[in-house]
Amino acid sequence: MAIDMKAIHDSRRTLVMGVLNITEDSFSDGGLWLAPEAAKAHGEAMMKAGADIIDIGAESTRPGGAKRVSEADEKARVLGAVDALIPEGAVLSIDTTRASVALAALEHGAQIINDVSGGQLDRELPHVVADHSDCLYIVQHWRGWLAGAAGNVPDADTSRYEHGVVNDVYDELMRQVDAVLEAGVQAEQVIIDPGLGFSKPGVEHNLPILAALDRFNAAGYPVLIGASRKRFVGSLLAGAGVTEPDMASKDNATAAISALCAEHGVWAVRVHDVAKSRDAVAVGNVWREYANA
Repeated sequence: MAIDMKAIHDSRRTLVMGVLNITEDSFSDGGLWLAPEAAKAHGEAMMKAGADIIDIGAESTRPGGAKRVSEADEKARVLGAVDALIPEGAVLSIDTTRASVALAALEHGAQIINDVSGGQLDRELPHVVADHSDCLYIVQHWRGWLAGAAGNVPDADTSRYEHGVVNDVYDELMRQVDAVLEAGVQAEQVIIDPGLGFSKPGVEHNLPILAALDRFNAAGYPVLIGASRKRFVGSLLAGAGVTEPDMASKDNATAAISALCAEHGVWAVRVHDVAKSRDAVAVGNVWREYANA
């Protein structure tokens, strides 16, 4: 049965995107789902828990100097997961910055490309999306790409925002969108992501963006938010008096952010703990319905 990607793009209900990291060094779950059978089982478990979309990533983009995997390894990992989950009826997003990986995944049935460089690292990637008009393209804001892009740490020297973080991120993200449209991507394929945690290490970078969700929504594109387990979430908790916040408390805080995002009408939240955010998003969706009644 074909999946209606226009209905997914235009969803009025905030969706839940579950994270499937097929990596050795992702910051919270590197190595856990590297084996093909483990990746398939985790993807299926997230679908059962209520994930609307599974986001498959085979190359870590964690702060602190993630190392690039080879193109062949990334492609093999991604296609193994795609081939395992497509028969289960999954809607699959591919977290990649490589045009060749995106192309192979789309040809195997994936429906969404999630490009954390927003079309800037591999200039051919937007053209791949343009040639597959039935897929969606997540354009994310980030000023640095992997180890070596800006020194040994991806975030090095990229978190200074001359006109304020909201203004600069919004303007830069819109320029990225303009560039992918010029490459042939259709506006109805585009989803935007302000890139929490990417070139934005602190609470002072990320909370202003969350507080300005209405501005990003007003750009006219669906908005994806990925706060899950990120460094600033732990800092936020510590600043609020939570002693030594662990992964469970970060997941609780992420669920709270997910509920607020749904109340503000974002398109989807990208999370590790699907069950917690599924319930939180359900509350936020209903809250929004009553607020707009």
